Amino acid sequence: MTLCTGQAFKEVGRGRYVVIEQSSHSLLHDGWADLSRARQVERFKSLPLGEAKKFLMELTTWEQARLLSALPDEDRWLWLPTLAPDDTADILQEMSLEDRELMLQHLEHSRRDEVVGLLAYKRDVAGGLMSPRYAQLYSDMSVAEALTYLHRQALGDSFAAETLYYVYILDSERRLIGVSSLRELFATNPDQPVNAVMHKDFVRATDDMDQEQLSLLFAEHNLIAVPVVDADGKMKGIVTIDDIVDVVEEEATEDMQKMGGSEALNAPYLEIGLLSMIKKRAGWLILLFLSEMLTANAMSYYENEIARAVILAVFVPLIISSGGNSGSQATTLVIRAMALGQIRLRDWWRVLRRELLVGTVLGTIIGAIGLLRIVGWQALFHSYGTHFYLIAATVGASLVGIVAWGSVAGAMLPFVLKRIGFDPASASAPFVATLVDVTGLIIYFTIAANILRGTLL
Repeated sequence: MTLCTGQAFKEVGRGRYVVIEQSSHSLLHDGWADLSRARQVERFKSLPLGEAKKFLMELTTWEQARLLSALPDEDRWLWLPTLAPDDTADILQEMSLEDRELMLQHLEHSRRDEVVGLLAYKRDVAGGLMSPRYAQLYSDMSVAEALTYLHRQALGDSFAAETLYYVYILDSERRLIGVSSLRELFATNPDQPVNAVMHKDFVRATDDMDQEQLSLLFAEHNLIAVPVVDADGKMKGIVTIDDIVDVVEEEATEDMQKMGGSEALNAPYLEIGLLSMIKKRAGWLILLFLSEMLTANAMSYYENEIARAVILAVFVPLIISSGGNSGSQATTLVIRAMALGQIRLRDWWRVLRRELLVGTVLGTIIGAIGLLRIVGWQALFHSYGTHFYLIAATVGASLVGIVAWGSVAGAMLPFVLKRIGFDPASASAPFVATLVDVTGLIIYFTIAANILRGTLL
């Protein structure tokens, strides 16, 4: 059958299909990243006004900034005022200072004040995420007056429709004193005061609250929006759930990149310049390489033992990789638990005891497998000589110690980094593996020296 442009088909039975309508902006979005900047501008300008606006809102902040920067001036000034103040601030933060100043000059005065106020905050705090537009009431109003006042606000476009779930009650000095819902207002006698239906016990965020803490606040209380206040309790704006979804995705992406042994890219992979990509990755690679040089130093320190019992060198990769793997597991689990708020700094002792126990059990399992492997190879191929049982005991005991140590080191390193003010995600799996490699060799050869003394050593 012939497929028409602009349509997709879904099979509902043998040889039977139904048409799934797709808008032109959805089809455009599929191949958007593959287009050149000039082609993106051409495609965007070809969309009907309504679809173009919807498509623009579907792009990431980085893509929005890139598109607006490429548009001719007359189109740029047309589209910028259509965005909400918080979206405008996010886009401007992706631009150069020169472009940012130029954009601000073409905003209407009141909107420019809103955007400049948002730009004063860091991007990763509640103040940088909030929208300054929200439904507000005053405590001395009646419910009837409140509903009329809300209606006037809506007609004046003073807040976005999707945020009209909660209304925020302020006093004469604009301090937040209560929260209510539209449902409660509509279900209340119009003659009653707003004070009678507002909730005085409510969740709020300070304007300097970190975005990770803010996302945990949303998750803990299942909220749609959170009011943001300053140090004096004055209402500054609201953060909505759609902003938090973006935050969670951004934080997860950054953590994954850092745990892979790289700086956060902060832009799509294919859009990062080669020089910038090299800078973001070279630092960690150099640090890890220098750290691995300590492994070579440790091997040199035990070269006499290796010369007298060459068989010990055969098991070095097996030993140190097991410790690195257990350390990587532990650090990944702890970092994620920290990100979700499941563990805090004060829980370090509980985590230490838990990982010591888990690591010892895992080490015993791995050590038993290693011991059986040596005994089995000896029985089949006579590979390890008359002292094979001592070699097996050395490898088995070393695996118990190194896997247990790897689990403890991997679990504790995020606590140390967080305590001194670094991002725990910087305790990347490669870094933990390198740390355990060096210490693992010391554990291995120390155990070997004690078990094999008087025989192979």
